[in-house]
Amino acid sequence: MVMLDAHSAGCVAVWLEQQGLLDDRRWGVLAECEQRLIRVIPELDTYGREYYQRILDMTVLALDANRR
Repeated sequence: MVMLDAHSAGCVAVWLEQQGLLDDRRWGVLAECEQRLIRVIPELDTYGREYYQRILDMTVLALDANRR
């Protein structure tokens, strides 16, 4: 879970720094994180669901802006 958080946040931070652009590698990392978050969020407790849902929301925003 920590790595999902770190990878997603790192890629989103780069996306923000690059004014909404992601390279192919980071886009792929975010796409993988999105799928993993979708699978794991329902299994978490309330706090975990809320926290990781926000991470998923940020991930989806960055991916949608760069959808390939």
